[in-house]
Amino acid sequence: PNFKTGGSMNIGFTIGKFAPLHKGHQELIERGIAENDEFYILINNTGVTNIPLETRAEWIKKLYPKAHIILGKEPPTRYGMDKESIQIQTDYLKKMFEGIAVTRFYSGEEYGKYVGQALNVESIIVKKKIPISATQIRKDLEENKRYIDSGVYEELKSNQN
Repeated sequence: PNFKTGGSMNIGFTIGKFAPLHKGHQELIERGIAENDEFYILINNTGVTNIPLETRAEWIKKLYPKAHIILGKEPPTRYGMDKESIQIQTDYLKKMFEGIAVTRFYSGEEYGKYVGQALNVESIIVKKKIPISATQIRKDLEENKRYIDSGVYEELKSNQN
């Protein structure tokens, strides 16, 4: 599919596990929403957390009701910056966004340029102002709770017990 058929509309998207959603993700999402007519968020299933995909989607819907949510129930398990991994990932994204005339991809990481090239869209790398990762939060929720929305924190806290 040709992904640059949106005419004058800017349609942005981002992808992630959001396991958990944190303020770094929120910064990227907020920029995407502000800079586009429509903004899509692909939330991928993952084994790194026991928080269900649907719960992670609810966190985002609650905070960003204007965003379109796509659930990636069976994402590729292969990640990496080698040519084959990039091909697997970008083929998956083409399938997930088929029929949606996306024009911009938002990412906090360098792989974004490969997604942009593969989907023929503008790649916008958002430099993190908030120094946090979901991995750090999963390792120590209490130490990093300032980096997550209070609703997300409460859900994670109740899930630990």
